[in-house]
Amino acid sequence: MKSKKKWYDYLWAVSLTYLILGFFNILFAWLGLLCFFIPLLIAIIKGNKAYCNKYCGRGQLFSLVGGRFGLSRKKDIPGWMKSKYFRYGFLIFFFIMFFQMLWNTWLVFAGTKNLNMAVTLLWTFKLPWHWAYHGTLFSDGVAQFAFGFYSVMLTSTVLGFFTMALCKPRSWCVYCPMGTMTQLICKAKNAASGKQ
Repeated sequence: MKSKKKWYDYLWAVSLTYLILGFFNILFAWLGLLCFFIPLLIAIIKGNKAYCNKYCGRGQLFSLVGGRFGLSRKKDIPGWMKSKYFRYGFLIFFFIMFFQMLWNTWLVFAGTKNLNMAVTLLWTFKLPWHWAYHGTLFSDGVAQFAFGFYSVMLTSTVLGFFTMALCKPRSWCVYCPMGTMTQLICKAKNAASGKQ
């Protein structure tokens, strides 16, 4: 017998809506910060990965597209992608790219760099995205952060779909930087409280 769906089983729609909104107005990219802060807060307060296991709309989206719609080969992810070296290396790489994005945002806020109305896919390909910015009452730095953050979110979604197609639907979750960070927080919190 199928278990009854809970409200959080439909959070995949939130992830999809986020991507669509950012396509039409880049300032919606700021909402993606919730996907950064909520998992960290849950890990810090509760000491578990409830966000990854229950509330991650992106993971649900990969499950839906790869599982229910059958767009996944459903193969095991390669061992090297599960390794600590790869996961921590990817986390470090992610941080470097994230801080570079923050630096570019700061340069626009400081007036030493002009707003770049492009989304950088896979940290390499600059896609013009000018139609998604209609101006704001705030500094261009606000929009620059949005373009950069949407680039991060779109890139990680594309990587997730790529590994979903080649491997199991939620293969992205194995090396997701947020998942790795929350795992480290949970380990530290459990070690501090004497749990193993």
